[in-house]
Amino acid sequence: PAGVVYKLDHILDLRDSRLKDEVKLMAPASDEVQINNLENTLEAAMALNFIYRIVRHFYIQGKKTLSLYVIMQLQMILPLVMKEAEAYSSALKAFAYGQPIGDGVGPLVAGKLMHGLETRRVPKDCVVATVPFEGRTALVVKARGPGGNVGKPGDAIKELIEENKGKIANVIMIDAGLKLEGEKVGEVVEGIGAAIGGPGVDAYKIEEALVKYKIPVNAIIVREDIGDAVSPMRKEIADAVDSVIERLKSVVQERTKEGDKIIIVGVGNTIGIGQ
Repeated sequence: PAGVVYKLDHILDLRDSRLKDEVKLMAPASDEVQINNLENTLEAAMALNFIYRIVRHFYIQGKKTLSLYVIMQLQMILPLVMKEAEAYSSALKAFAYGQPIGDGVGPLVAGKLMHGLETRRVPKDCVVATVPFEGRTALVVKARGPGGNVGKPGDAIKELIEENKGKIANVIMIDAGLKLEGEKVGEVVEGIGAAIGGPGVDAYKIEEALVKYKIPVNAIIVREDIGDAVSPMRKEIADAVDSVIERLKSVVQERTKEGDKIIIVGVGNTIGIGQ
């Protein structure tokens, strides 16, 4: 329906603001980084609590109705439920200690590219640095770290495209992607489109700006499991950063010309990763 994305965006902003307010009430002496980390910890705890309440619901309903089929539903999906619960349990520790997580591979690549260079803030909770890259000018974007933060890459990319009056040769997005069983953790793959998860608000904003100026968008994905994405970053994922940068160089050389201006976006949670 028309306008539904911006309504959803408003509701998500309200939720984020409310969570931050609750964290500030619980820990009034915390700084911005600690507030972001505590907010992430709270969200992981809420996810665990939600899983517990759903499992309890089916268990009690099965007992009350004496229905074998209700209990069987729970029994059949329990291994998958436990896998997700264990992932969020690992996430609690990572968020509490401010450790980088698997989902932070995009910001880690962006952080490596912009390391030592001057950054400026762009909406919302993102930073950008101008980086010379393979004879091109790259505007490298990531969420502002090192607190637990995903920012709003959609707003950041939209603003940068408008700032440059649409004169962007290519947008390249780097993110963690869910792997299938049998696929290797840390494998780097390439594709097209806006590589960003969530409820779709950021993807919509990015695609809207790209279509307006007919800008191509490429994606580089690091494959990982749901458990890897929210747990402390595994060595295989950290080691994939250099492979991502090599793949990035290939994409830039093949799809853009020297002197072009491009946007490189490291999508994901930047907890434990500065800029």
